[in-house]
Amino acid sequence: MSVVMPQIKEAVMQLDVSGTENAVVARNVSKNYGKVEALKNMSLEFPRGQLTSLLGPSGCGKTTLLKIIGGLLQPTSGEIEVNGKPVNAPGPDRAFVFQDFALMPWANVIRNVAFGLELRGVAKSEREAIAEKYIADVGLKGFEKSYPHELSGGMRQRVGLARALSVDADVLLMDEPFSAVDEQTRRKFQEDLLRLVQNENKTFIFVTHSIEEAVYVSDQIAILLPRPSRVSEIIRPTGFRSMDADTIRRNPEYLDIVDRIWASLRSYVE
Repeated sequence: MSVVMPQIKEAVMQLDVSGTENAVVARNVSKNYGKVEALKNMSLEFPRGQLTSLLGPSGCGKTTLLKIIGGLLQPTSGEIEVNGKPVNAPGPDRAFVFQDFALMPWANVIRNVAFGLELRGVAKSEREAIAEKYIADVGLKGFEKSYPHELSGGMRQRVGLARALSVDADVLLMDEPFSAVDEQTRRKFQEDLLRLVQNENKTFIFVTHSIEEAVYVSDQIAILLPRPSRVSEIIRPTGFRSMDADTIRRNPEYLDIVDRIWASLRSYVE
């Protein structure tokens, strides 16, 4: 039975996005692993050009849903549409930013970032020019010839993000991309992510365990319940994007939303 959080509805402006075009739509998606129901009849819309966070306790199916959207897993039933077309496999309209960086250790930064373009047959000079742009955009200019083992965890994650951006996919799928970095780096990444959402005109689907992070970076938060996973509540924080980072984190409404989400999820924490 879904848990409804009416108190959050009172604290958060509920936007009408019925007229907003959706980049990704999940319809009645279920996923079983043997007798285990990971997802059950999940339906969810991801508005184009916005960042939607998938938030919930461990084991609630966040990464499973992300992989189904990416075409890396097939649903047991239901369907995913990206740009109005059904998803059956990975495609150039989607790109992943993985939790564990997934870099090629034998390749330098520019080769790692340009790898997706190389697979598409883009000429070397063109793909390196594109890679250099996104390397600079994520703050790694000057490290083009460095290798992954020479970089910090935060820098390696920036390489992964630059690689995803370089292929110019419409949808970026981000599986806890900041979980392996320290808190200071994580906060800087969150600020950088907000700039990307503003400037890149892409749709971001972001998996996180952090309530604070979800409220800070998201246009839309889908709260998922433990398996079989289903959507408990859709929350749309508003009014924060015009504030600087420190102001947002001290904002009473921001803190109230964080507290109320925690209160609703607390009983599901193992």
